[in-house]
Amino acid sequence: MFANTCAGLATGQTVPAASGGAKSPLERAIDQSTKGRCAEALPVLKKSAAGATNKELKYRGLIATVRCGLNRKEDQTSVNALLELKRDFPEDPQVLYMTSQVFLEIAERASQELATSAPESYQAKELQAEAFESQEKWADATKVYRKILEENPKLRGIHYRLARAALSQPDLPNATEEAKREFALELTIDPYNSAAEFWLGELARREGQWDDAIAHFSAAGKIDPTFGDAVLSLGTALNSAGRYADAIPHLEQYIKIAPADPAGHYQLAMAYARTNRRDDSVRELTLQRQLAEKQQAATDARSSASPH
Repeated sequence: MFANTCAGLATGQTVPAASGGAKSPLERAIDQSTKGRCAEALPVLKKSAAGATNKELKYRGLIATVRCGLNRKEDQTSVNALLELKRDFPEDPQVLYMTSQVFLEIAERASQELATSAPESYQAKELQAEAFESQEKWADATKVYRKILEENPKLRGIHYRLARAALSQPDLPNATEEAKREFALELTIDPYNSAAEFWLGELARREGQWDDAIAHFSAAGKIDPTFGDAVLSLGTALNSAGRYADAIPHLEQYIKIAPADPAGHYQLAMAYARTNRRDDSVRELTLQRQLAEKQQAATDARSSASPH
């Protein structure tokens, strides 16, 4: 797929010889790559592109290396060149586009090889189930996941997938209870699954079971202190339970993780206000309003720029 997508990435783009005379080996290799002569070009590109001192030439050489690496099925070469591009040209649209396409191509190729070489493996079945999920065929995905568990009852991640599939089917009888059961089973296999702990907390929160919600959000945050949603949810649940002083350190932690999120500043303002820290509360409410207005302005700008 990507070979077709990027076949013309460098076509028609020429790099002038560095000194106005004969082209360097790297420049000739780039030219060869635009003509599909990757077998000839790639050895030179691998040797010279990353070390080029001319920034434009380096950029073009690495782009050509990515393209020819995929053409020759040298995935490691393509990935190494992409990492160089990401380091030196981190916000370049072409680099970002190529990164998404290259990894998609590698993933699709690996999926095809897996389906061919080991069609009865649990990994192949997982890919099948994930394909059903992407089509929102939750019942079909569930059947495949159940089959996987019959053969591999201690496999990590499958009970979690079953729980998410249950929650994605609102008409399923007892969907919430089924999801809780699967998340809990996942934790018996993988006690460090912070996402499963988070979802048990979220389901308890929806039912107003604050003690359970707090316990699960706290567990998720201990497993992964950078799990922002868990930290915010813990602070919010503590606020809802009237435990404002307990909420403050978690909400202060969250605004360090996600300083641009108005929700964190709002919850922290509430906790400060209920613990008689009026100046701190006013400061956080002011930040919350400013961030919310900034987000709304950005949304309005995107809407006005979109074709109607």
